Amino acid sequence: MSWIQIRIHAHRDQAEAAEDALMECGSLSVTLEDDADQPILEPELGTTPIWDNTQVIGLFEANLDVEKLGAELNAVFKLKTKHDLPTHKIEILEDKDWVRAWMDDYHPMQFGERLWVCPSWREPPEKDAVNLMLDPGLAFGTGTHPTTSLCLKFLDREVKGEELVVDFGCGSGILGIAALLLGAKRMVGTDIDPQALLATEDNAGRNKIARDVYEVYLPENTPAVEADITVANILAGPLEQLAPTIAGLTRSGGKLALSGLLKEQAETISRCYSEWFTMQAPDVEGDWVVLTGIKH
Repeated sequence: MSWIQIRIHAHRDQAEAAEDALMECGSLSVTLEDDADQPILEPELGTTPIWDNTQVIGLFEANLDVEKLGAELNAVFKLKTKHDLPTHKIEILEDKDWVRAWMDDYHPMQFGERLWVCPSWREPPEKDAVNLMLDPGLAFGTGTHPTTSLCLKFLDREVKGEELVVDFGCGSGILGIAALLLGAKRMVGTDIDPQALLATEDNAGRNKIARDVYEVYLPENTPAVEADITVANILAGPLEQLAPTIAGLTRSGGKLALSGLLKEQAETISRCYSEWFTMQAPDVEGDWVVLTGIKH
């Protein structure tokens, strides 16, 4: 079965009207996407953020008259805004195996010298390497984002064996599980989202991690530990607010990696943590950085 797709390039203040117009004209679904590679990392509480330039995409059954549909859509949008429909594109999408196409987009990825992250449906390229099996899902880290990549490379360098590792803001558990596979003795993960704790447990099980070498907690239940390595891949705001807590989980001489940071945020966060750590120059990947340090 084929589909009609209408992709509208809208400014922030037009997006809601474009979405409503698509739905009123019979769209089966509406999707909003960034139209200008603009990250929204830390929205204000109580707000629903949207990009300055947004693609509003509607999907329709293929048996509709494309010309009439376009005219109707423009008329509905004009009624709502007193303006013509912004720049848009109408195309026919041929049916295909979308699950297979989605799976084909994910390939094994190498981080550092030892570590690979592989989706479960692909054979690891190097069977004798450290292979972390992880499938995309739940909007948690899978290694594709530069901040996760930077942290994985840090762990590949720094985990030598027998360490206690804290994964602060564990998400999928990818960082803590990678540390265990690389030779760490114990991992403590913490996250504000209960679903993240379940995801970490599930992914640890998929990687045959023994249940007695890792623990996951909500922040208020996290035990007092002194980690050899602490990794926190969250956001600049929480990293700044939680600096004393993160520092308190790391032993003297322990190593730190902080990410979820844009380059322009690095100096502020590095200065914040310098009270407890000797901070190093950031490692950079695209617009993103990881900050590393050693506890005084």
